[in-house]
Amino acid sequence: MKDRSRLTHLPRPGAVVAVLAFAGMGASFMQTILVPIQSELPKLLGAAREDTAWVITVTLLVSAIFTPISGKLGDMYGKRRIAIILLALLIAGSVICALSSTVIPMIVGRALQGTGMGVIPLGISILRDTLHPDRLGSSIALVSATLGVGGALGLPISAFVTENFDWHALFFVAAAIGAISLVLFIFVIPPSTLRTPGRFDLLGAIGLAIGLTGIMLTISKGNEWGWLTFPTLISGGIGIVALLIWGAYQWRHVDPLVDLRVSVRGPVLMTNLASIAMGFALFSSSIVFPQLLELPRDAGGLGMPLLTASFALMPSGLAMLAMSPIAGRLIDRIGPKSLLIVGAVVIAVTYAFAVFLPATVWSVAISNTFIGVGIGLGYAAMPTLIMRAVPSTETGAANGLNTLMRSLGTSIAAAAVAAVLAQSAGATGFPTPQGFQLALVYGLVAAVVCAVLASLIPRSREGVEAHPSLPGE
Repeated sequence: MKDRSRLTHLPRPGAVVAVLAFAGMGASFMQTILVPIQSELPKLLGAAREDTAWVITVTLLVSAIFTPISGKLGDMYGKRRIAIILLALLIAGSVICALSSTVIPMIVGRALQGTGMGVIPLGISILRDTLHPDRLGSSIALVSATLGVGGALGLPISAFVTENFDWHALFFVAAAIGAISLVLFIFVIPPSTLRTPGRFDLLGAIGLAIGLTGIMLTISKGNEWGWLTFPTLISGGIGIVALLIWGAYQWRHVDPLVDLRVSVRGPVLMTNLASIAMGFALFSSSIVFPQLLELPRDAGGLGMPLLTASFALMPSGLAMLAMSPIAGRLIDRIGPKSLLIVGAVVIAVTYAFAVFLPATVWSVAISNTFIGVGIGLGYAAMPTLIMRAVPSTETGAANGLNTLMRSLGTSIAAAAVAAVLAQSAGATGFPTPQGFQLALVYGLVAAVVCAVLASLIPRSREGVEAHPSLPGE
């Protein structure tokens, strides 16, 4: 195994961090790019609503599948190389969408855009391979936070573009962001020299794809199909059975796609479980606050247009960015485990206030900002906890799996909160204040669960000794 001293060249650390953060925000931006026109897709694409729903679903599904797979490919063939391929696929998907006016090519393009999410865990692993330990904590915090920052900052950009230009311009903007990221990657990020020997587990990748497809379809389509209907039960059943078979195969395989023996270690397992809970806590507010701001006043909302509401929510993303250098210093001082607990407690306290405070623009903006602070702290701690507990040759796959766990949490939140708001809808068809309040309680519970799980993360003394470059606890 080669170490970071064998890198062919070492560019300025600030440039590396900036490029990885920009690429990460661009990739996560694809998750919210269609929010402003989601309700108009059937008319714009000339298709039924159940068909256009796949334009949103397929991106989440593909990103969930490709994130752990791309992490493993990065460990084996070079993280920079795989990230460049993912960015190229993202650009191709954006161009296909920009030139499409029917649903099928739009779904294909959105699927290709979903592969770009793998850039974020690869970027975190690249930081470990290239940066001096003194800069590692804050840099990991920044790149990890882009998973939430891209969506928070991307929403007002999407709203502005759709209000002033043809909706296809959204995808030309996405293609431009991807192209800039690709060029910067090629010229700034050094080639990867840390490689994992062995052969790629194709059968494991297929099994994981089948299992995740079944589970993600069940979560994302359960409200639409009905939770006890045949399609939902079959999809969930296939997903569970496929993942069980996949897990047994991975446990016995010599070169597994995901090393389950590492994944079930206490620090890795508990961090990933806490990541699901924090992903849920993040997305609860991401669903509730925009609807509350845009809902007509006579229905109990604040009656704001989309663009104005987007700017009211943007401070959350700015808070995540602002917390990156602070989180890096806190990791060195109190350790990543304590930082994750602090982040979860901040989110829980904020939700507790949001449940009882009257809904105003200022209360929503302030609550969303403090949730961004908590997410920034928590998302900074997770990759460090993971990398302290896994070998240096498996950081790509391990970070990919952790990113998947966060995405799984957001997907569960989307289904759960949507169900709560739908059930609370009164005669007007709009969610009631009680429905919004219950959805915020869900976020509060998820944050408390995250804090409890984080407190149960065991110390990983072996990881600290094996990887002295990572911040200790």
